[in-house]
Amino acid sequence: MSDAARPLKAVETPTIDERAEARAPAALVPFAEQAQPWALAEAAHWAARQSPARFERVYVAANNGGIGGGEVMLLRLAGAMQALGVDVTVVAPAPSAVLNEAAHRGLPVIGLPARRRLTWMWALRRWDRARPEGLLWCNGLVPALATARRPGRLVHLHQEPTGIRRLLARLARRDAVTTLVPSRTMLETVPEAQVLPNWTERIRRAKPTPDKDGRIRIGFLGRLGLDKGVHVLADALGLLEDRMPGRFRLVLAGEPLFVPEEDLEVMEEALGPVARLTHRAGWVDAADFFDTIDLLVVPSIIAESFGLVAAEAMAARVPLIVSDAGALPEVVGDAAQVVPAGDAAALADRIAALATGETPAHRGPLFERWFAEFSPAAGMARTRELVDMLGVRRGGLPHA
Repeated sequence: MSDAARPLKAVETPTIDERAEARAPAALVPFAEQAQPWALAEAAHWAARQSPARFERVYVAANNGGIGGGEVMLLRLAGAMQALGVDVTVVAPAPSAVLNEAAHRGLPVIGLPARRRLTWMWALRRWDRARPEGLLWCNGLVPALATARRPGRLVHLHQEPTGIRRLLARLARRDAVTTLVPSRTMLETVPEAQVLPNWTERIRRAKPTPDKDGRIRIGFLGRLGLDKGVHVLADALGLLEDRMPGRFRLVLAGEPLFVPEEDLEVMEEALGPVARLTHRAGWVDAADFFDTIDLLVVPSIIAESFGLVAAEAMAARVPLIVSDAGALPEVVGDAAQVVPAGDAAALADRIAALATGETPAHRGPLFERWFAEFSPAAGMARTRELVDMLGVRRGGLPHA
């Protein structure tokens, strides 16, 4: 076997096996409750306990009609609340992908005619004036702004507010029951919020088919843009090709959606010298994509509010390297490989160390961290804690 075809060295641990993972969700909750750093803030517990509000039902309002990371979490949260016995309804623009997907999953829906952001905000505010009693879960800055100063609202911010959005976020949060963010890192810009981490489904990775040329396939999954560090990854690949010719291939999954033209030009210029080593897969399912790569790199430059792709790689036991941008180190913990954001040389060194076996991939510890922190069982446990803390009725019984 050539050096290029050797599998990456892994450190596996037997703590969590397939049989444990297959047990009923209730049996998995103790695993999910191990991680104290992610617990809801004590001050937030106190504030919620002192609140006189009691909610018979929950309406989850979408940020927009498309399905991005925030909308994925909307659907998971609504599904978790429904499973807990909460009377939950998804409110979204009509027509829209998120409305269709919510209905497909068996969630009650309310569609408000709107095709643009401003019309969606106006339609939501008009609907909210006559909203039946219940908690309005504003899943993003848009619905939070649209319903600002209204009673009975929860604000859930999935992206770190920067620039003018930071001011808008402060306005949107006024008089809200509480504010949720997905990471402790976001507390720096959204103070006094509660941390409700995102979670992902379990991804069962098939044994990857080796590259036909025996190369190690470096994967990237997400929006292709400078903020996601695609140009840094391209530069790192160039350095690796100079150092170890013929050893690596880059697999890019995603598209440059909403990327400024000038940024796109810079990115394409960086990818040009390694074009012959790069395969562009377009938008693909994460599980299918992980079957075609040997390691995943998340080289973000922008401060990430969470890092859902990294968590998905952990769930699939894919070797992982992330930058130190935003919450990425917080998500992956001590077991993952972390490099300075924007440092192509450091990234190339870390990829080479994984490829040669000098540095172990730590698939097992990363999977265990996912299982305890970001699995559906962990998400369900935290959602249950939150809805009980807020006094939301579930299973026909009020929770004080």
